[in-house]
Amino acid sequence: MRLLFLAVLRRHTGNAVTAERVRDHLEAAGHICLLKDAFDFDSPSDVASLITAENLQAALALHLYRGGRLLQGHRVPFGIIFGGTDLNEDAQEEEKSRVMGRVLQEARFAVAFSESMKEMAQRRWPHAKGKIFVQSQGITTTPNITFSWSSFLQRAAIDQSADCVHVFLLICGLRRVKDPLFLVDAFSDWHRDEGDAYLIIVGPEVDPVFTQEVKAIVDRAPGVRLMPELPQEDLHAVVKNCRAVVNSSVSEGMSAAILEAMDLEVPVLARNIPGNAALVKHGVTGLLFSDPEEFVQLAQRLLSDPALEKELVANGKEYVRLCHSWKAERDVYRHLVGKLEGNSEE
Repeated sequence: MRLLFLAVLRRHTGNAVTAERVRDHLEAAGHICLLKDAFDFDSPSDVASLITAENLQAALALHLYRGGRLLQGHRVPFGIIFGGTDLNEDAQEEEKSRVMGRVLQEARFAVAFSESMKEMAQRRWPHAKGKIFVQSQGITTTPNITFSWSSFLQRAAIDQSADCVHVFLLICGLRRVKDPLFLVDAFSDWHRDEGDAYLIIVGPEVDPVFTQEVKAIVDRAPGVRLMPELPQEDLHAVVKNCRAVVNSSVSEGMSAAILEAMDLEVPVLARNIPGNAALVKHGVTGLLFSDPEEFVQLAQRLLSDPALEKELVANGKEYVRLCHSWKAERDVYRHLVGKLEGNSEE
């Protein structure tokens, strides 16, 4: 089939990485997949013109509101992949929730990354029961073996030896839902006592106004650095060299950064929210914190307890192997796209 795939394609974001991976799955199954940025279209009529011009037979959207609303009312069958903010944020707004409910009525299927996301969607839109499937994100990591960790630290204005610093890495697009400032004050206090501990925030400037706020605060925060987005292979190399990957989001669908850290055998410290708690079992596959002070306590414990670190990374690696198989994800999408063929919804 000739498929349209709509997603938000900001470079080096989780949605873009997920969209590219799913596109690869679809093309491996023999389909032609036209991946387009949902933000390039103002209305469903713009998408209708593209569908006609490209002779597209079916469609898929990542994010129920941003992508799904653009697929309403067309002649082509489509499926939906929940993104995270659609369920956690957009669904709280009455008008957006109504729009998303109508999209689900038309969709042949919807994919949730976890059982908790599926349950949330079914509570919000009971008519969608029976068409929501759970498929966790498939994970592959490809760290750049030529990447220079020392050079990266120099670019981050960390002039200590690479062997003498403990870097905690927060990977996120700069927007409020990711809450990159949540740990800054507590981390700076810790750095004043232990000058070898650093928090590096890495990611694209998604919200321009909020980005300026983050930059202004980080500039005044000892021990905290802000670095621009990196190509995926370089980012994986940075993860491999840090002491732990941190997630401080207010809400998450399914954090690829957490799963990639586990796959790379790096400890995870994540804020205790439903999306993270679905991945991280405290003390088993990672550590969960509820406030900045608890984060610092857990980070210090991790640095002082090599046996704990060893256990966490072994369990995390095994969890990703068992529950986030790239091959299993490919097989599921191959099956689901079959629901878009012909007129049948079976």
